Amino acid sequence: MSDTVIVALIGLVGSGAGAFGGILVSSRLTQYRLEQLEKKVEVHNGVIDRVYKLEQHNEVQDEKIRVANHRIEDLEKAVGG
Repeated sequence: MSDTVIVALIGLVGSGAGAFGGILVSSRLTQYRLEQLEKKVEVHNGVIDRVYKLEQHNEVQDEKIRVANHRIEDLEKAVGG
């Protein structure tokens, strides 16, 4: 084989290895970033769940306060009336 063909084959192998290595590194970086985003989404969803439960609890407490105020009004009318 001539020197030119050998150099061309070495260049081809080097280019292929570089491209393949770049694809692997890019794939790993993408996978890592996806995992980090998934963790953030899990934390966010946990916060949303807690806020939803707090809102439900708040609505129940508001209803209890309305009922208590109604009872107080009824008692005041009964005592005063």
